[in-house]
Amino acid sequence: MIATTPGLRLAAVVTGNTERREEARRSHPDAVLFDTPARLWKHAADLDLVVVASPNRTHVPLALAALAAGLHVVVDKPLAPTAVEGRRLIDEARERRLMLTVFHNRRWDGDFLTICRLLREGALGEPLRFESRFERWRPVPKPDWRELGAPEEAGGLLYDLGSHLIDQALILFGPASHVYAELDRRRSSVEVDDDSFVALTHASGVRSHLFMSAVAAQCGPRIRLLGSRAAYVKHGLDVQEAMLRKDRRFDPTGSTQELRDSSGQLGSGDAVVTIPTETGAYHRFYEGVVATLRDGSPPPVDPADAVAVLETIEAARRSAAERRVITVSGGSTS
Repeated sequence: MIATTPGLRLAAVVTGNTERREEARRSHPDAVLFDTPARLWKHAADLDLVVVASPNRTHVPLALAALAAGLHVVVDKPLAPTAVEGRRLIDEARERRLMLTVFHNRRWDGDFLTICRLLREGALGEPLRFESRFERWRPVPKPDWRELGAPEEAGGLLYDLGSHLIDQALILFGPASHVYAELDRRRSSVEVDDDSFVALTHASGVRSHLFMSAVAAQCGPRIRLLGSRAAYVKHGLDVQEAMLRKDRRFDPTGSTQELRDSSGQLGSGDAVVTIPTETGAYHRFYEGVVATLRDGSPPPVDPADAVAVLETIEAARRSAAERRVITVSGGSTS
């Protein structure tokens, strides 16, 4: 996405992995390859922006090092393992007058954009309950840092898929006042949650029920939003994910429109109509980065939103451990 965004040039790639170095050399022959971040910082004067897309445990130290080198920073989600560390990054970026933003690309999923439009139009009446799922069937775990249980790893589905689900819910319906969660480990060899549920009661009164699983042999609807006059139901993940898996070089000019039989349904009872899904647009994130650096526009994702996600995750972890509903107020829980 960086290489295909007007106004950005992929200048360097940092990886110590031999296979990934070869992939980077083939895909981006004009980019300089470094095997360690320390080598990159020596060339900071030739760069503007660093994207931290590494394991979660490295997000904070790498982002701090990039900011110290005078570089604007994009950090993959989650921003940090804890809300405290996330706020530290925000403070550091503000002090240095540098951009900090977080790659919450699921804000540009086609189904999410569709819901935003339906809510703006009042097509459902008053929103009541939002159900959102990222479910997969992966009964055999893959060796991966996401499966590690040490707190600094920020592993498990709550941090991984849950970051997206919580971010979407908070953007749609505002801050959560109460959080309840069930975090389970269904596969015997994993150290972290792989089948989880989070319920949010928003201050607006809407309830969000968020499901994430690696052991869903049959998946539920991706989204079900119930309103006072109608409901919207949508199955299947955004097609951009499959496109990126097929071709790592993102083409923003390609079609990201879903087939009609994947479209959602809007209505009540038997009176339902097919609603074409809005075209997904992950490329808008980096277009927003360009606008921020050139024109001083707000970043595409406010890092304070990412901290709100981390606060919700921490409340969910506490809820699951204590088996009770957690009250959230101004960044604190009780």
